[in-house]
Amino acid sequence: MEFDQSSRHIEDRAVAAYLGLAIGDALGATVEFLTPNEIRYHHEVHKDIVGGGWLKLKRGSVTDDTTMALALGNAILAREGRVEADAVARALDDWMRGKPVDIGNTVRRNLIAFRHSGIPKAQPSEHDAGNGAAMRVLPAALATVGLTEMETACAVRAQGHVTHNNALSDAASLTLCLLVQDMLGGITDREMLKDRAQGLIHAHPVFDDRNKRRDNPSGYIVETMQAVFQAYFGTDSFEDCLVDVVNRGGDADTTGAIAGMLAGARYGLSAIPPRWLKALDPKAREACETQARALMRTNARLRVGPTMLS
Repeated sequence: MEFDQSSRHIEDRAVAAYLGLAIGDALGATVEFLTPNEIRYHHEVHKDIVGGGWLKLKRGSVTDDTTMALALGNAILAREGRVEADAVARALDDWMRGKPVDIGNTVRRNLIAFRHSGIPKAQPSEHDAGNGAAMRVLPAALATVGLTEMETACAVRAQGHVTHNNALSDAASLTLCLLVQDMLGGITDREMLKDRAQGLIHAHPVFDDRNKRRDNPSGYIVETMQAVFQAYFGTDSFEDCLVDVVNRGGDADTTGAIAGMLAGARYGLSAIPPRWLKALDPKAREACETQARALMRTNARLRVGPTMLS
């Protein structure tokens, strides 16, 4: 069945979110692990996709943030839109066997454990509050558009617990999914979106960022979300958001990817700077756009007309 106009609008925002993720990843990878002072010394303001960085990437190349998201999306599409832990674990294991350019320690450890046990769920651990599950969560957000918050939360945990069985990781990942879905549904008002983000802080006060600018964020999900929210809510355009967050340094490819996902969903395709789209690796760009549209077209809840999100 053909999508109606409302569905096409949602699909375009989904594409913008996915391209935003990849662009933020590619932009931030250049300055990953640098401090803000080091970035200023080498780049003044880092605002172009140029490659390099500690991974010595080609211009426009992406890292595990984007490629893990694509692996997750493939697992969801293989199950006709369902987020199933076993399929996710196998897809991520295949991704790791392909020798990705980078891989986090928690992801590696728990995927190796899956190989040995066949159980697609890591053991709960307070030490696994990294950002690896959150940075790849976008396909789950797209696959669960129109579901209840509880159903979305189940999908978030199913994909996240393959590598990160941690309450802070779960809460952050769910908040990101709900924010994306809010924006796909047409909510772009800053204060309304802030209310959604505030729910994470109410549930887990450790995420409160009011007392400190979060520069040089680590891979700890709390620091990641603080940097992302400060940049996202403190700027008024796609470009300003990404430039702000990656120039904070630290785990800049991941903060860039997450902020790009949110900014893409909020501002849409037309807001993405053409120079960044042109610089992005063509294969990554095509994969992200194709998968975003496939996830939306697999989502049966988007075929019921303009009341689909009611």
